[in-house]
Amino acid sequence: MRVFVTGGTGLLGNTILRQLTDAGCKSVTLLRQQPDADVFRGIDTEFIMGDLLDEKLIGTVVQDCDAVIHAAGLIHIGWKRLEESMRVNGDGTRVIVDACLRNRKKLIHVGTVNTMAVGTAEKPADETTGLANAGGQIACSYVVSKRVGVEEVKRGVEQGLQAVILCPSFMLGPWDWKPSSGRMLIAMSKGWKVLAPAGGCSVCDARDVAAATIASIEKDLPSGREFILAGENMTYMQLWTEMARRFSKRAPLMRIGPMQSWVTGAFGDMVALFAAEPSFNSAGIKMSAQFHWYDSTRAQEELGYRSRQADQSIDDAFRWLKEQHL
Repeated sequence: MRVFVTGGTGLLGNTILRQLTDAGCKSVTLLRQQPDADVFRGIDTEFIMGDLLDEKLIGTVVQDCDAVIHAAGLIHIGWKRLEESMRVNGDGTRVIVDACLRNRKKLIHVGTVNTMAVGTAEKPADETTGLANAGGQIACSYVVSKRVGVEEVKRGVEQGLQAVILCPSFMLGPWDWKPSSGRMLIAMSKGWKVLAPAGGCSVCDARDVAAATIASIEKDLPSGREFILAGENMTYMQLWTEMARRFSKRAPLMRIGPMQSWVTGAFGDMVALFAAEPSFNSAGIKMSAQFHWYDSTRAQEELGYRSRQADQSIDDAFRWLKEQHL
């Protein structure tokens, strides 16, 4: 089996490539610049240099593969960079979808739980939960553009595309080269965080998500089927306490309150008027107050998805980041 993988430098894409190599599968990886030897050490893949929006190039690569795993994406939790986010997450997905349609190749599209409903502290969301649940997702650049990407896949399905849509939650694990979610761990290493966000997230492991992604290639599933790939539902207070412990730091004292959240978000938005939008903008603050808690029963039953304990994922991500970035 020969698989075309986008997003090979990201946490999930890199992990997928490693698992494909371990399984003896051939892979092709799209890169915009020459590969970093460290990032791809231990991976047996063919590199293709180019841009995700190059329709001719993408069509040629897809034609020569058995399946496509589209894991590339731009993650910016904020109000800015919408045009850039739409270009990568929306237009880039359209190019992939059209190439898979023309060449009759199966597409595994990696989305995010942020295109699905929000859960609550009382009841995690699943694939059937209405999008308006608990006030709905915060319509920031990331959420809006990733939803456009999913709509592109569904458009392709209506035209005969064979596709599976995977929606991972907050992923941790080794091989987080950029880093992405690992930035939270790195931030915890820099000093005591007195206040933790008010909400929560579902912590899963990139290695488990990668295994389910690869497994979905061979599974006989209804085209367009969506799967939430989540893990252990934790408050940020719990998660930050566990992360702080790895660095021998003090745990947060309490969750941030409404007034403190408003002031922090407003200050971040003000900074964004004159400089790059910081992570503590009002979109990020509002999102961190929600409970992004999820139920992965469908993926467990139909994909054989299993998520390891959050403690193991935090430990492994901590050790890897300490070696590579800290």
